[in-house]
Amino acid sequence: MPFVNLFSSVAEIRVGSVLSSQRAACVHEFVAQRATENPNAVAVSNGQEELSYAELDRRANRFANYLRSIGVERNVVVGLYLDRSPAMVVAALAILKAGGAYVPLDPIHPVERLAFMLRDSNASIVVSMTRLAEGFPSGEWQVVTLDGDAEKIAAMSDGRPESGVGFDDLAYIIYTSGSTGQPKGVELIHSGLSNLVCWHQRAFRVTPADRAGAQSTLGFDAAVWEMWSYLASGASLHLADDSVRNDAITLRDWIVSRRITISFAATVMAERLLRLDWPAETALRFLLTGADTLKVYPSPRLPFVLVNNYGPTECTVVSTSGVVPAGSAANQAPSIGRAIDGVEIYILDQRQQQVTGGVGEIYIGGAGLGRGYRNRPDLTAERFVPNPFSTAPGARMYRTGDLARWLPNGEIAFLGRLDEQVKVRGYRVEPSEVSTVLGQHPAVQTSLVVATEDEPGEKQLVAYLVLSPGATVSATALREYLRQRVPDYMVPAAFVSILSLPVTEQGKVDRAALPSVNGNRLSDEAYVEPRTLVEEELVKILAPLLKLDRVGVNDNFFLLGGHSLLGTQVIARVSETFGVDLTLLKLFDHPTVAEMSAEIEDLIMAKVDSAAQTGRAGEHNASV
Repeated sequence: MPFVNLFSSVAEIRVGSVLSSQRAACVHEFVAQRATENPNAVAVSNGQEELSYAELDRRANRFANYLRSIGVERNVVVGLYLDRSPAMVVAALAILKAGGAYVPLDPIHPVERLAFMLRDSNASIVVSMTRLAEGFPSGEWQVVTLDGDAEKIAAMSDGRPESGVGFDDLAYIIYTSGSTGQPKGVELIHSGLSNLVCWHQRAFRVTPADRAGAQSTLGFDAAVWEMWSYLASGASLHLADDSVRNDAITLRDWIVSRRITISFAATVMAERLLRLDWPAETALRFLLTGADTLKVYPSPRLPFVLVNNYGPTECTVVSTSGVVPAGSAANQAPSIGRAIDGVEIYILDQRQQQVTGGVGEIYIGGAGLGRGYRNRPDLTAERFVPNPFSTAPGARMYRTGDLARWLPNGEIAFLGRLDEQVKVRGYRVEPSEVSTVLGQHPAVQTSLVVATEDEPGEKQLVAYLVLSPGATVSATALREYLRQRVPDYMVPAAFVSILSLPVTEQGKVDRAALPSVNGNRLSDEAYVEPRTLVEEELVKILAPLLKLDRVGVNDNFFLLGGHSLLGTQVIARVSETFGVDLTLLKLFDHPTVAEMSAEIEDLIMAKVDSAAQTGRAGEHNASV
């Protein structure tokens, strides 16, 4: 396939090489250039709303001028609290045009966490919509709503503002899990973002004819890659809604029907997509993946190229990339490829000497490096260290904590972590952060959170708890407590009560001696047994998926540890058992067994009524 040969040649560019065009513009200037060149081309669409490049540029200019009128300038941080929509793209572009930097605030995250991120980032303004802003925390920031302030924004000039922003200025801040019990903000600059965009455009031959799929949530740094790589190239960006992006079959059908040519999917979802049959007329050229360890190879029958990518948030999303060959390699997972343009990869030992044949830690230098951590000079100094291999004054490299080794062909084999950090559904999680938050519950004396993988690629968190003397607490109460403080993906699937944490002779926690989950897990409240045949069959589906002995009719699928990827399995088994199609959106709206059963019964009755009407129509036609 010609694209493989092209990409392989790009991957072999000498480490550290930088394209001259990478210093030509910041991403918002690239977008403005595309709007001038091809104003009527579709820039962004979500199926309900579509913006041309000219309209995107005009709206962003007006909003940027409004933001500048209320104090946004270079390096001023603006919170972005919006759903994934064309309006979100307009707002993000406007913040960059005004000279500011945006910090994505995912509406699904707990209010307490969002408030911390705003205080920590020193955000002066938050951009939102009226319906979202109603429940937003108050603080030392001004809330601007795109609909509520629409008249003021519309009155502004649609001329492009002169912000004076440069390549060393802040572009965005992404918050990731932190070991202290609070998330840490990573500061990324325009030069790294432009480097990423220019590499991406060249490596994947992105043109205005491309139709790119965007599926990542706002707080996941892949959303940065998805949004700016294509808008800076003049391609059209297509936003998949939640009912599409969380189900592999639905997502495949959406990619095919929307004629998507390039799309990213986090590792777990990508592996699901690879197992599906794809029609030969699929327009997809590249399926990009990353965020976790890829364990499968694509089938030769697939009509697109799979590209595996690796990179920490601290280094502007992607640091290495490589085509995954069709077939498989004995006892070897797919590699993470080679350094992208402008990025330097080192594999070093404990003395920071280069390792040639063995295992070492990945260090990253070059154009993608961020400034460091917001308000964390100690952690910045620990992780962003001087680069002894560079002649550039003040050059640094980032210590990833990831283990790897060089392969004979010059690619890199990823081998895991030096510390306890894990990836859950593609998100970075520090288990110690969850433990810290749990320890603040009055019923918890101490805790240990670990990641388990009962099925390949299906990681989940388990919390082992030593309760305070005389205290009792249910798993439901602990889940609800955590959901108010940490993102959904950081809530453990199981809580296990133990008398004390087992320790080794050296005084360290003995993880191998932790008891099994099923025999010791805390129970959920108010168990009510199934009352109908549908409820009986449904709990038979849910209990093994959730790895529970029993599930009551009032139990909430998501509070029991369920999530969207597990929800797709529920949907498939409901279809097999009852012959009806329960959508993921319905599962979110009706998460308890009782509600789910009622929805299934309604679907069954609707199917029966439809069949009866068809039968009556047939009888009528026959009599005629």
